[in-house]
Amino acid sequence: MPLHESEAIVLQSYALGEADRLVSFLSRTMGRMRGVAAGARRPKSRFGSTLERLSHIRIWFFERETRDLVRINQCEMIESFLDAFRDYASSIVLALFSEITEAVLPEREASDANFRLLLLAAQTVKRTGRPELPLAYFALWTVKLGGWLPPFDRCGRCGRALTDDAAAYFSPSAQAIACGKCRRAGMRTVSPAALTAAKRMLAEKLDRLSAEWPSNPASARATRELTEIMLDVIEHQIDRKLISRELMESPA
Repeated sequence: MPLHESEAIVLQSYALGEADRLVSFLSRTMGRMRGVAAGARRPKSRFGSTLERLSHIRIWFFERETRDLVRINQCEMIESFLDAFRDYASSIVLALFSEITEAVLPEREASDANFRLLLLAAQTVKRTGRPELPLAYFALWTVKLGGWLPPFDRCGRCGRALTDDAAAYFSPSAQAIACGKCRRAGMRTVSPAALTAAKRMLAEKLDRLSAEWPSNPASARATRELTEIMLDVIEHQIDRKLISRELMESPA
């Protein structure tokens, strides 16, 4: 029963029995895992607040060959996101980050890219207090890393190049961008601004984008449009609705 040490991000934490917690976490070296933190709900637990959602921690755990759940031995806080969760809009987006990550990543398959994406997006929400752009960036890159993102520069049906001033059309089930001539019934319109926003997010760092985003209303609209499209793709891939998305779309 070897002891493992890893950098990790807590995805979910549930009450288990009278004093324990069942924890879903993303290990940087071992992927998405689940484990039991014995005694974590006791008032003087050694885990403290390290098992709160999205906590960036260093974790020590035992892996047992005959069981799916690991035994969490110790956690050390690297960065907490409790303050960001106090803002309603930010809390919903942070919850969406963890829900999406848990839904799209298989168990025990390391993905450093997804780990870095989750941490970067959460840190940007915490630092700026503006969750809209980090959500669009996170959703877009999650779709790309999942292998579900079609090329944005040409029609997936006829191969014709898409111009910067023309709308395109998309449906999650088709997994391809279509030009006006190849549009099919039920496809969603993608504005030129949303396509431009997507290309920038794929080419530029989130820090640079977030510095100029608040001063550009057009970019804000394109960002919201892109978010909706990417969340539709994610829901299609996981074959269910995202609970946190429904909360985001309902009045506070």
